[in-house]
Amino acid sequence: MSLASGAGPRWLLFSFGMGLVSGSKCPNNCQCQAQEVVCTGVQLTEYPRDVPLDTRRLYLNDNKMASLPAMPLGLLSDLVYLDCRNNRIREVMDYTFIGVFKLIYLDLSSNNLTSISPFSFSVLSNLVQLSIANNPHLLSLHKHTFANTSSLRHLDLRNTGLQTLDHDAFHHLTALQTLYLSGNPWKCNCSFLDFAIYLIVSHLSHPDGQNATCVKPTELAGWPIAQVGNPLRYMCLTHLDRQDYIFLLLIGFCIFAAGTVAAWLTGVCAVVYQNAHRKSNEDEADDEAGHKVEVSRRLFQTSANSVHAGFPQLI
Repeated sequence: MSLASGAGPRWLLFSFGMGLVSGSKCPNNCQCQAQEVVCTGVQLTEYPRDVPLDTRRLYLNDNKMASLPAMPLGLLSDLVYLDCRNNRIREVMDYTFIGVFKLIYLDLSSNNLTSISPFSFSVLSNLVQLSIANNPHLLSLHKHTFANTSSLRHLDLRNTGLQTLDHDAFHHLTALQTLYLSGNPWKCNCSFLDFAIYLIVSHLSHPDGQNATCVKPTELAGWPIAQVGNPLRYMCLTHLDRQDYIFLLLIGFCIFAAGTVAAWLTGVCAVVYQNAHRKSNEDEADDEAGHKVEVSRRLFQTSANSVHAGFPQLI
């Protein structure tokens, strides 16, 4: 009896510890079954506690969460599916997904994202589908945002407020098949040219291609961005507008002015040199004439002395 009473508490403690490790607990108001945790629409304001550590599918959609904490989320090393749509998440940091490297599906759509740090998804090398749609205040993406996500096949960027994209952001997305870009105020200027050409040569599927259109400049407004590459190439590489002509005129004037000043300076230097050379020659001529006069005078004196020496002196 004493053995049983002594072993009982230890067994309960062992069972509790194994429950924590195996993930047998379930967050309040959530439903847990077969490595799946569903916390949809339960008014969560923060990441739920007691999520089983062996969870593979986690549904946090339709709540009021403002952030995703990296530490508790990183404990879910087997997580492959994460649905966080329709929350109030404001930013994604570099370390947010540092522990969920097996993640395949990630939905961050319909949040309040204003920034996504560079390399935020860099640990998600197995990620296949990513949605950050319906975040109208995002505005821009860093060129390293999708670094190392080489398995990504489906990317949704609809209604994110994006005006332009750096084509280098897609350099590593060799498996990308589907790209959604509609609902954004695209500025199809010369800085957009490389991405526009990428859309042509990559042969991606654009299910919403006709709705992904340019807003600026005026002459390209309404053009699908997947078809704007050739017009942009003409405008940016071969076509000259009024500003270009003004620039060329200014450059020509500067070259003319510089040439005129250089010619004037060359002329001044030539005149100064010629004047100095002439004075040097005149000084040499004067010195030579003086030397001849001196020689003549000495010869004359020598001759005179010789004449006087030839007459006898009278006593």
